[in-house]
Amino acid sequence: MPIPDELKEMYAALPNAPGCYIFKDRKEHELYVGKAKSLAKRVRQYFDDKRPRDRKTLDLVERIARIDFVECESEVEAYLLENRLIKDLQPPFNFYNKSDINFPVVQITWNEDYPRVIVTRDRGQKGSSYYGPFVNTKWLRTALQVLQRVFKYRTCDLDIKEGDPKNRHVRPCLEYYIGRCKAPCADRQASEDYRETLRRMVQFLQGKGADVKKDLTRDMKLAAKERRFEDAAALRDTLKALESLSRRGSLDDGLEPGVLHIDPKSGVAQLQEVLGVARPPRTIEGIDIAHLQGTETVGSLVSFVDGMPSRERYRRFRVKTVAGVDDFASIREVVTRRYARMKTEGRELPDMVLIDGGVGQLHAASEALKAAEIEVPFLASLSKQEEILHTLDKPEGIRLPRRSPALRLLQYVRDEAHRFAQHYHHILRRKRVMDE
Repeated sequence: MPIPDELKEMYAALPNAPGCYIFKDRKEHELYVGKAKSLAKRVRQYFDDKRPRDRKTLDLVERIARIDFVECESEVEAYLLENRLIKDLQPPFNFYNKSDINFPVVQITWNEDYPRVIVTRDRGQKGSSYYGPFVNTKWLRTALQVLQRVFKYRTCDLDIKEGDPKNRHVRPCLEYYIGRCKAPCADRQASEDYRETLRRMVQFLQGKGADVKKDLTRDMKLAAKERRFEDAAALRDTLKALESLSRRGSLDDGLEPGVLHIDPKSGVAQLQEVLGVARPPRTIEGIDIAHLQGTETVGSLVSFVDGMPSRERYRRFRVKTVAGVDDFASIREVVTRRYARMKTEGRELPDMVLIDGGVGQLHAASEALKAAEIEVPFLASLSKQEEILHTLDKPEGIRLPRRSPALRLLQYVRDEAHRFAQHYHHILRRKRVMDE
């Protein structure tokens, strides 16, 4: 079937980015709404005669006269927007998606002190709000798992009451320690703070991601101005996590690698192969820097043995020689203090040192080691944006498969160093606020 030149120009101009596409007929009536990880690649497939297409798809393509699109920052956001557009526009070729019957919705139990987020088909519970429907249950659950990393809502079934004396004796679960929940069960988060976070997530579910970011930025600046540094840091972390959906919010990738998804033995073995070293990197130390608008700069060092954290070896550093925001200088100070002392004490250096950052952070660490005449077996950095491993002999970087055990292990080290740095930073800020 020949494709009109005007239509070719439309799909040729689509960006290679996540988003939703809307097919229309000659009368500007919406025919079909779809989501895509890459708008350019997905839409082009409809017009590829070499690809097998069923009767329904052929009928759709014959009627397409115009292509509109909405670019999104992540596939998760595109998925949520697709559901809203289908519900609003009621396009005929989405007839399976238009009916609300039997499709799952997101339930939030607002009648609890700390509401739960549930995927359900039952909408009859009083005191709850429902959002949806969503067509694909698997994608919905994956999207919520990604959003939990941003908004840190609880996933347990505990009956948590604010101010309950029993909460003081509760030990937080693993979700708290890997930064995916703020442990309201152990009195570590107020109900109003928790509910405000959920209200922001509801905005995101409704396709108002830009409004959420705007509100977070405004509240963060206000908190910093009022010297509520703890609140400002928490809002900043939420904003960064939300922005990171553009690079990690993939429905295909599912969960971001973490402690529950790592095979330590395979990770260490594959890392030896990737790095091309003679022996497995059994001991890995990760380093990160944290600050808030140039104040209270701290460094963290985490230690892993055979792919698992060895917390008794963790160390934290209060940066003393750097004024203002200078991550490179801060890294040089932390690296020098850590490994010069190990050299002086005659202690064995780790098999690998991993810096949180890109090529600049890697060279800052390398300069510090050279100045102190110290040579670690292997030095590398892992950038957050592209998840690329940078080494001194391959500064352009090594791109590991998203699900590879080696990358998951390195991400675990990097993220644990970040968590530990933030934890120390919060302690110092809290102490300063109390002193004031």
